[in-house]
Amino acid sequence: MAVLRPMPRIAIDPAELRQFGRAWQKNGGSLSRSRPFSSIELGHVFDKHVGAAVAEMLGALPVVAPAKDALLPPGPDCVEVGPCRIVGGVRTQNFDVGYRPDGVRFVFDSKTLNDAKSVQKNYQNMINDLGTESTTVHTRFPYAVVAFLVAVPGPCLSSPQKEALTATLERLSQRSSPIDIGHKAEAIALVVWVPETGKVSADWPKAGSPLRIEAFSAQVAATYTERYKGLPPHA
Repeated sequence: MAVLRPMPRIAIDPAELRQFGRAWQKNGGSLSRSRPFSSIELGHVFDKHVGAAVAEMLGALPVVAPAKDALLPPGPDCVEVGPCRIVGGVRTQNFDVGYRPDGVRFVFDSKTLNDAKSVQKNYQNMINDLGTESTTVHTRFPYAVVAFLVAVPGPCLSSPQKEALTATLERLSQRSSPIDIGHKAEAIALVVWVPETGKVSADWPKAGSPLRIEAFSAQVAATYTERYKGLPPHA
């Protein structure tokens, strides 16, 4: 039986993001969807770190790739990083990280907005997607912990979208119990990163916001522990 542990903070090495920053600058303030250093690969950077941190929290479980379109994990007790297929109450949805030893207990999706036009045109559609993804999981699995990470280059985030995006994500986060509103997520991180340095902004979201990346792991761990501590496979 795995013993629950503290979940490590999600700390991204600036060197990892700096490579994407160079590509972003070279491409005129945008990331391509083609390799190398594509927008899809940027999402994978966050998926990898979140998957490793969740696996550590759950007792240093193995991290594996899901089998394509499989409705069950490839092993009895593992964290999946990759397209993890969940049949929810609204639709079928692929998540980037999953833990489903007896049904869905934890799922995570990363979202990236990579240029100023994308933020202006698409941030509201992305918010709708977050609400729908949370709803489709919580409808069938009300005890599941649903988490998201939204990453945006700092120069692309300006007023009024900056304040509107942040306020809406805060309203969508911190689902506190299995009977709380289904479209909310248990944890959301907003990562504003600096292309020139690869560092995560210390200025936005503001200190004390539940969207700070430093708060993400503690929120996930506290909620998961409250709902599953003492139950198999953690008993």
